Amino acid sequence: MSIFKNKVLMITGGTGSFGNAVLNRFLPSDIAEIRIFSRDEKKQDDMRHEYQAKYPEYANKIKFYIGDVRNLESCRSAMYGVDYIFHAAALKQVPSCEFFPMEAVKTNVIGTDNVLTAAIEAGVKCVICLSTDKAAYPINAMGITKAIEEKIAVAKSRNSGNTRICCTRYGNVMCSRGSVIPLWIDQIKQGLPITITEPSMTRFIMSLDEAVDLVLFAFEHGENGDILVQKAPACTIKTQAEAVCELFGGKKEDIRVIGIRHGEKLYETLLTNEECAKAVDMGNFFRVPADNRGLNYDKYFTEGNVERNTLTEFNSNNTKRLNLKETKEKIASLEYIQEELKKMEK
Repeated sequence: MSIFKNKVLMITGGTGSFGNAVLNRFLPSDIAEIRIFSRDEKKQDDMRHEYQAKYPEYANKIKFYIGDVRNLESCRSAMYGVDYIFHAAALKQVPSCEFFPMEAVKTNVIGTDNVLTAAIEAGVKCVICLSTDKAAYPINAMGITKAIEEKIAVAKSRNSGNTRICCTRYGNVMCSRGSVIPLWIDQIKQGLPITITEPSMTRFIMSLDEAVDLVLFAFEHGENGDILVQKAPACTIKTQAEAVCELFGGKKEDIRVIGIRHGEKLYETLLTNEECAKAVDMGNFFRVPADNRGLNYDKYFTEGNVERNTLTEFNSNNTKRLNLKETKEKIASLEYIQEELKKMEK
């Protein structure tokens, strides 16, 4: 963690699952300060007490800032002395964004613009914006607003001075707040059949630790305006549900199909066919560099790119597909799952 030695890191939306994962990873390191910027004082107070108990020798590194990314002045007031920002604040539940799209615009679009404007003004060295696979070929309000977030980040990077701006795009983070696995566990505990939307639906799956790894990879290797994508595996919703049943004693024969919800796709895309034209394969990751051509299109009548990358669209149907055993092992490795299993043993 030497790159963060004596540095100040700010996490917007820091009381969420990602913020907690970052704290668990970074607090014992040589980082100087981690600022949690969010608008919910109750969640901040709960987090304060949790980390005072969990890491009493490090908890004083955490500083809590009440604020809202929707308000530029609120962002500006929290930026003094910040070296780096992980921008995780978002409305990310697909159905709620479908019903309240302007709320998604205020947080995901205007909020991102505010954070980046304030960061550039304050001379923040690097901002990593967290995006989602739903931003690629978006069909729902959540994905559309996150796609605009990416566009804002790339556009801002053109004139960001000494502030480097990158985006990370990743799939479903298992057991994050509001995700489906905790819901299934609760249903099993209550003796209810677990509910799934569509058995054949595929989704990229990754752990919170892998989400942090992707952000750190972007931080270390991303160039200004880049979008970084992790090559995540995928599984069907049916396979994921059956794995949870096997782990927690649910009845697979009782799985109930309730149908696709508002704004959902049958599969997700992490790298579009168009992005493949310029994407760079970096092993476990793809890097999509910014298109920094000027706005004078006249020359493209006589000049153009004749060569195209051979990569093709990367989606949850053509990535590595995990079988039931592999999915169960991946889910079982999560700290949240291990804690839930221990509770059931008591």
